Parts: sequence; C-alpha cells; structure tokens
Amino acid sequence: MSLSRLTTTSKLVHIHIVVHTRVLSTQASGRHSVSFSAENEKKKVVVLGTGFAAVSFLKNLKSLSYDVNVVSPRNYIPFSPLLPSVLFGAVDPRSIVEPVRKIISKKNYDVRYWEAESYKIDSQNKKVHCRPVVDGENEFTMDYDYLVIATGARINTFNTPGVEENCYILKEVEDAKRLRKAVIDSFEKASLPNISDDERKRLLHFVSVGGGPTGVEFAVQLYDFVNEDLAKLYPKVKNLVKITILEAGDHILSTYDKKITTFAEDKFERIGIDVKLKTMVVKVSDKEIFTKVRGSEEISSFPYGVVLWSTGNGNRPVVSDFMKQVGQTNWQTLGVDEILRVHGGDAAYAIGDCASVIDWKIMEDFATILSKADKNNSGTLAIKEFQQVLDDLCKQYPQIEQYMTNNKMKGTAQLLAEARVDVTKESSKLNIEEFKSTLAAVHSQKRNLPATVQVSLQQGKYLAECFNEMDKGRHQFQPFRYHHPGKFAPLGGALVAVQAANDSVFINRFGQWVWYFIYARKQGSWRNTYAVIQDWLKRSMFGRHPSRV
Repeated sequence: MSLSRLTTTSKLVHIHIVVHTRVLSTQASGRHSVSFSAENEKKKVVVLGTGFAAVSFLKNLKSLSYDVNVVSPRNYIPFSPLLPSVLFGAVDPRSIVEPVRKIISKKNYDVRYWEAESYKIDSQNKKVHCRPVVDGENEFTMDYDYLVIATGARINTFNTPGVEENCYILKEVEDAKRLRKAVIDSFEKASLPNISDDERKRLLHFVSVGGGPTGVEFAVQLYDFVNEDLAKLYPKVKNLVKITILEAGDHILSTYDKKITTFAEDKFERIGIDVKLKTMVVKVSDKEIFTKVRGSEEISSFPYGVVLWSTGNGNRPVVSDFMKQVGQTNWQTLGVDEILRVHGGDAAYAIGDCASVIDWKIMEDFATILSKADKNNSGTLAIKEFQQVLDDLCKQYPQIEQYMTNNKMKGTAQLLAEARVDVTKESSKLNIEEFKSTLAAVHSQKRNLPATVQVSLQQGKYLAECFNEMDKGRHQFQPFRYHHPGKFAPLGGALVAVQAANDSVFINRFGQWVWYFIYARKQGSWRNTYAVIQDWLKRSMFGRHPSRV
C-alpha cells in the first residue's frame, strides 16, 4: 500500500491511497528478504526504533489490518529522563527499562520484533536493509508499504576534533554505566599515594559541554553525589573537585523561563559550579579542552578529568542517507509535513527526535484561501466574512495559536487588532496586505518542536490514530498539534524548577515531589513504577550507591 498523492486544503490533509501487492524473493550474497504473508493482504508497516515515539505508536495502534515489524538494535525502551539518576547510583538501571517484546506481546494485531540495525533505506523499492546485532553477517531486507522512522538522534559533535575519542555522552543506559565508571575511576586514581596535586586536580575536574537540561542535571547531580556520598569515602580529595559547565549561548537552560535560568545561574555561582557562558569548544585532547569566547579568535585551554558532551542532536547515518534519497540534502533534520509524512518520501513517516516539521507554506496557502473568500477581488474582506478564513488558518497551522499564546492573546480578535482592524464594528474591512504582514511575523517566530519525551509520545500517538482511521476508510486528518504539558529542571539538593503548561514557574521543594510523582507515573509498567519508588526510598535512607557497577 502506498501513498500516491497528497493534497492540502484549508482544514484537512487528504491522503489518497492505492493498494498493490508485491512478491518477495530470496536475494544472493547471504542476504535474505523477509516477508510474512497475511490474510486479506494486510499492509506491511516497518517501524525503525524502540524509543518513546516508536513505542507510543505501537501502543496506540489498534487496527488489525496491519502487519507490523519493528527493527531496532535495542530490545528495550529506557526511561531516559532518569539516566542521570542511574549514572549517580540513585536508581538501578533495570528499574527504568521495559522489554519491547513484553510490550508487543500485549497487542492483538500482527507485530514482530527484530533485534537488528537498519543501516539503509531504499525508498524507491520500499525496502529496509538490516544487520542483526548478534550475527552481523546474516543481513536481511524487509519490504514495507508504510515506513515509520523513529530511530531517534545521536549527539551532534559539530565535527569538533577529539570529541568522539575523549568525551562521554548520555543517551543510553550503557552510556550512564560508562560515565559512572569514569567518575568513580577518577576518584580512585586521585586517591593513590603517588599522584601529584596537579594531577589530582585534573582528574577531579568534571566538565559538562552544553548548558541544556542534560548538562545542567549532570552537573547538579554530580555536585550532590560528591557532597552527600563521596565526600565521606574520599575525604582527602573531596576539596579538589571542580565542576564546570561550558555553554556557547548567553545563558544555560535557554529553553526555560528566564526566572529558572536566572535562579540556576545564581545558585551555581553560590555553590561553586563554574558556568562559562559564550564559550565554544574547538578541540578536546585526552587531557585538555581548548575553548574560545564567542566572537573572539583567542584560544585557551584547561585540564580536565571527565567530559560529558551534550550539545544537541544530530542525524544518524541511516537517516542522513535517506535524506539524500528524498532530496533533503540542504536540511539539518529529516523534514516532515503537518501529518508527519516525510517530504519527498513515498509512504514514509518520521516521528520523535529524528524529525522536525518543516516548510508550512503558510503564505502560499493563505493566498489560495483568500482568493476564494475575496470573490470580488476587492483586496479587502468584511470582518464577519473573514472570520471563517481565520478559523481555517488556525486549524491548519498550529503555530498561529502558539503565536497568540506566546503573546498572551485571548482570541483571534487581538490577532486582527495587530492588523489594525476595529473588531467592534462588523462593517470594518480587513486590509489583506496588512494581515499578511501579521502572518509573516507569526511565521518568523515559528520554532521546531523540542526534542523531548512529551513530543515523541504525542507524535507516536497521533500517527497511530491516523493509521487506525485510515483502516476505517478515512483519509482526512487534522495537522499534528503539540500540547505542552510543562517541564522540569532539577537544580540540585531538593530543588526542582517546574514550568507549568501555562508557563507559570515555581522553584521549591514541592517541585521535587511533583517531579517524583510524574516520573513514577510515566514508567512503562507498574513493575517499573514500584521499582523506581523503591530505589528513591533506598537512596533517601542509605544514600546513593558509590561503587563502579
């Protein structure tokens, strides 16, 4: 089954579908084509990845008309927001992972999981080339009618020399284990009798490159780990510990409310976490970091023991190759339209961190809608006549509603007021050119959705619901809308900053209880919820686990 044509109206996206069948054959060179004949010619859906977006799609897909195959080198889904807690011994790694096979075993539609890496997508022939994790030589291909790309993203190194060789990342459970070992090793080495003071200071200098949520939480949890747990075990070196955050922007936590940013920076200054703003890393050697201040060419360096690199997301190789095939060579991320369909991809969708909604074409569609509404070509519209046009635009383009929210507009009347329209008089006329300039301001402020768990969960659910409706014969869908539920920023100690859905902010100890409640509730199963709560109770009574494992 393939998507043959995509047409956009002012309200809905229409998908016209053509059903076809294909026969698979065994290929040469030790590679095999995997196919499963299903009754009533079920449509083949291949899902790449087992992250939040992919699992949300699988959990919400209910139609029995699909033959689903999941391909991922990871046979579990980790609750990644708690990786810093795993890193510093507050939570056991197994408490935050849920086996994929256990998840799909509860579904009543045809679904199979393959522990393999998808290394190439053939968009023209609708095939995915896979390499098993256990037996890498026994490669195989899978045909698809629909492809759901949810591979996530990898850390963006910006091609900085030495990053891949000398820095740690924090994306997977295995990353947390490696980084934990490096931290404990630094304390053990610094405690040896034949180490100089300068070498001890170097070993105990921990650096976070990137002042986003991951980098900041690493710094504050490390600070608490050192002062609450390790200081008792390594008393001779505890005063040599130094924690540094390097941020290329003007502030840390730049995606949060300014109150949270200011509070965090002030607190870090008080407790001794060194925050260097407008600082760019140009090179990382095995013992030194080379930096320069933004706007300057002067390069300086300082020694370090452990570096965490958390500077944003980059494309995985399979996604980068696929982008070239579909003509997205000049785009930084895999571009999708408002129903999460890949631009230029035939029957391919992308959700989660690997994709971003690109090119809304709001001005082009606006002109088309107005040409229908302005039947006498007068260049103006009556307020009553225009209200329907504006309602259509708000449904089709969620960024208009977001613009009104950001600017504290209570309704479309205030948006019209920006175009110098007196909405109190029905006889008022709207000047189309003036309203175009207002929409241009809306479009200029459009931002890509953040790479967060909530975005991935909502996109996976939305796409699954679209697939459920397609099975019923419906092929018209409202654009994807992200509903912001709020976010957290752990700031050390018992303080957690909470930015609610309405952007109200509170920073106190109560925020930590909200954080506990939400994160426990978001676990993949009741078993994990119980395990995480138990881990938190053990930490409060006995402290964090200080060993390497």
